[in-house]
Amino acid sequence: MSVVKEFREFIARGNVIDLAVGIIIGGAFGSIVKTLVDQVVMPPIGLILGNVDFSRLELVLKPEDPLTAEIEKVAIGYGAFINTIIQFLIVAAAVFVLVKIVNSLRRQQAEEPAAEPAAPTPSEALLVEIRDLLKTQQAPAKTVPAPRVTPVASAKAPTKPASTRKKT
Repeated sequence: MSVVKEFREFIARGNVIDLAVGIIIGGAFGSIVKTLVDQVVMPPIGLILGNVDFSRLELVLKPEDPLTAEIEKVAIGYGAFINTIIQFLIVAAAVFVLVKIVNSLRRQQAEEPAAEPAAPTPSEALLVEIRDLLKTQQAPAKTVPAPRVTPVASAKAPTKPASTRKKT
C-alpha cells in the first residue's frame, strides 16, 4: 500500500474530519471570546473600578530610562493575565452549556420508546402464512399411548424337597 493511499484513508475517516472541524471552529470561537472580553466585558469592569484598563495593568520591575534609546523596561503584565483568565472562564462556561444540551438531548432520545416495526408487506405476510402451514403439516401426529402392560408374576416350577432329589 502506498503512503499516499494510506494518508488518504487516514484523512477520510470521520473522526479525523470531525476533529479538524472542531479545531477550526474552536480557533474562531477563541477569537470571538477574546474580542468579547477585551472590548465588551473588561471596559465596564474597568470603569466600575475607577477607569482601569486591565490590558495595561503591569508590575514594573525595572523602569525605562528616558535617556537611552533601548527598551529597558521590565514588567509583569498581570492585566493581560486577568483578561486571559476571564476568556478561559467564558469558554469553559460555553463548553459546559453545550455539553449539557447534548447530554439532555441524548437522554431524551434514550427515553423515547423504539418505533414500532412497520407492518409486513403483502409478500412477507404470505411467507409467514406459508411458514406456519408448513410447521403444522410437519408436526408429528399425536400418538395414542400404548396400553400399559403389567408384568405377570412368573410361575416358578415347584421344587422337590431335598430328600427326594436324585443324587448323581
